[in-house]
Amino acid sequence: MREHAQQQEAESASSCDVPVTAAEVLLDGHRATRDRVARSILDHGPSSAADLANRLGLTTAAVRRHLDGLVATGLVESREQRVYGSRGRGRPAKVFALTDAGRDAFYQAYDQLAADALRWIADSVGGGKAGEEAVAAFARARFGKQAEKYLEALRLAAAGERTEALAQALSADGYAATVRRVPSAAAQAPAGAQLCQHHCPVAHIAEQFPQLCEAETEVFSRLLGTHVQRLATIAHGDGVCTTYVPASGAASSSARVPSGRGSDAAPTAGTSTEDSASAR
Repeated sequence: MREHAQQQEAESASSCDVPVTAAEVLLDGHRATRDRVARSILDHGPSSAADLANRLGLTTAAVRRHLDGLVATGLVESREQRVYGSRGRGRPAKVFALTDAGRDAFYQAYDQLAADALRWIADSVGGGKAGEEAVAAFARARFGKQAEKYLEALRLAAAGERTEALAQALSADGYAATVRRVPSAAAQAPAGAQLCQHHCPVAHIAEQFPQLCEAETEVFSRLLGTHVQRLATIAHGDGVCTTYVPASGAASSSARVPSGRGSDAAPTAGTSTEDSASAR
């Protein structure tokens, strides 16, 4: 009987060690390294095992063990790395990205706090149109401040490489941004570009407050010195936030710090990344 009771206690203790929800997997203190792996993917976007190993100072084998665990719990999924332009020989590299459950495990508490704060801002001025404008003013101020550190990178870039410079600056802040050149319809005309953000730290909040996407679009327009158009957003359900930058913007040298007022460009939602190549 005693042995049977001890066995039941051991089985019960073992079952208590198994997290019940996705959030518990990330918050479990015994899984600190796995949490770091997931957090690195969150901050830098889809990453290969080698990229994660370099960032975290771990061996690739160790990272792969943690990735296997994250995949098994549904927090991370593997996919082929998207390649822009010509693809070299061999199989495409495999990268790992957070699933919706993985994002929710991080975002749940902070998203609710941010949403409550923005809702309070809107309600404090009476709600309605005034509330929407108050949230928009906050969004312009936030992204305007963030853009100040991007401005120097754009000033140092060559005239035709400012979009790439902006993508690098965004990637440093965890947006996993890339640039895809779009051929012009006119022969021998300069190509435009698609600025693609494969990760958005505020996507869950932007679903409720689209002013965040609109303010970010205004900032891009002012930094690049041209009217840009938002073609797709993660907040709207698209896989990638995609912004079209016309060729004149890539060649312009009139970038300046956003003042909080400017372009009235609004996101054009519902256009997929693949379709956006032919939007201009």
